[in-house]
Amino acid sequence: MNRQFLFILIFLFPFSLCAQFISNIWVFGDSAGINFNNAPAPIITSIDSRGSSASISDSLGNLLFYVCDSPDALNGGIDKPSKIYNKDFQLMMYGDSIIGDAWYKEYVILNFPDSENLFYEITAGVTINSGLYYSIIDMDLDSGRGAVVQKNIQLKDSDFWCNDGLAAIKHGNGRDWWLIARNWQFYTDTFYLYLVTPTGINLDHIQKAGDIVQSGFFRIEPSKDGSKIACLTNKGLMSVYDFNRCNGYLSNQISIQHETTDPNFFPWYWDCEISPNNRFLYVSKPAVDNMSSTYLLQFDLLASNVAASRDTIYSAPLPVVGGLIELAPDNKMYWSCAYNPPFTFMYPYPDSVYNNINMNLSVINEPDSLGTACSFQPFSFNLGGKRTYYGLPNNPDYDMKPLYGSVCDSLSAGINDLQPITCKLFVSYVSPWQKAFINAQNLKGTTYTLTVIDIAGKLVFKEKGRLRPPYFTRDLDCGAFANGMYIVTLTTNKEKVAQKFIKN
Repeated sequence: MNRQFLFILIFLFPFSLCAQFISNIWVFGDSAGINFNNAPAPIITSIDSRGSSASISDSLGNLLFYVCDSPDALNGGIDKPSKIYNKDFQLMMYGDSIIGDAWYKEYVILNFPDSENLFYEITAGVTINSGLYYSIIDMDLDSGRGAVVQKNIQLKDSDFWCNDGLAAIKHGNGRDWWLIARNWQFYTDTFYLYLVTPTGINLDHIQKAGDIVQSGFFRIEPSKDGSKIACLTNKGLMSVYDFNRCNGYLSNQISIQHETTDPNFFPWYWDCEISPNNRFLYVSKPAVDNMSSTYLLQFDLLASNVAASRDTIYSAPLPVVGGLIELAPDNKMYWSCAYNPPFTFMYPYPDSVYNNINMNLSVINEPDSLGTACSFQPFSFNLGGKRTYYGLPNNPDYDMKPLYGSVCDSLSAGINDLQPITCKLFVSYVSPWQKAFINAQNLKGTTYTLTVIDIAGKLVFKEKGRLRPPYFTRDLDCGAFANGMYIVTLTTNKEKVAQKFIKN
């Protein structure tokens, strides 16, 4: 009887036995952070980034790890790679040399759908490295501080320049994830929808939707319940779609504004966020020259003419420069603004530059309310002596619930889940760093030999050692290698796999 009862519980509530993760610790800016576990409170971190970051906490709100750009953000993709830091705000074991191009929404962290201790760190290659890349973090290692066990693996079918606007939405089954990226190459209307399941990350479908644009700053912002996404570009595109969490398709576009055709004028929309009740769209528009101002705008998505419902919630001239706006765990929206005096690009801030603008975030206290009733308070959340720039964490809603009663609210074993798991070898060569990132998965062996031969069959590298299955990872310095094709072979006491790469 007890076993039957347990089966019924698992069948009816298949998610209760899975670990839950949340976004209660934010890290951003110059050593800044927020703890949302109780009343929001500032914390001190080791981050120093003008833009991109992402973080994840356990179900109790304890920080697990985070990823961020290098302090030298302007050279982040070349000689100052991104890094992953542990819960102690120290560099995670093997957390160096993470691909990142020093943008603003290029990272996302996702938990493995079938694991309590494994996580993906996913990066969009925007300008330096084309494609989508992932690293794997195992939190069981280094006494619970975690370690990177796979590094910079390029996703299949992602050999395109990505927009700076990577997004993730929990699948309607409450376990898997939709990863949404946009192609930046040429003029395109193409979205790439990857599905993250227990079998890995795979391209599910490509969808053409909306305007054909070419903007690197293409934000993709999901609503709190995942039923909508808002998109905007610096050149003026602004639209909202319905999103189907079961099949991953966009539909029912609300086109608020098209991109400008004037090559000498951009509206410079920077970021957006949908209110928790899905009625209002908030847009950040920064000052980009000495004659313009920063704006925080609100649009009513239920209005008969959404574009005409535009309401200016706040405006300010330089030195205020509006940055990212994010919905927080307390259902308030936080807006980061950088301090930039006229004729100045102030990154990094000099040690003497501390002021009301860069030491505080602005807050929309009632984002579900129209106009001034949204209770916007500029520069009202103090960062405890730390400073902010343009960025805030690009964290998905880890706690998004399944779509109960839908066609996809339960989990069943599909064909992919039943396929045998075989070992795989991945090699990603990053030309600016002159490094090959060698990764293997699903290994069974405990000893290995790694060799690299050139196209003429000459051995150029050999290494032996012990490994901890099922993963192997190695950063190989190729600075002394001649340009050309190379074959990497990994041989263990249980298997042998090979892959090629080209150094250029």
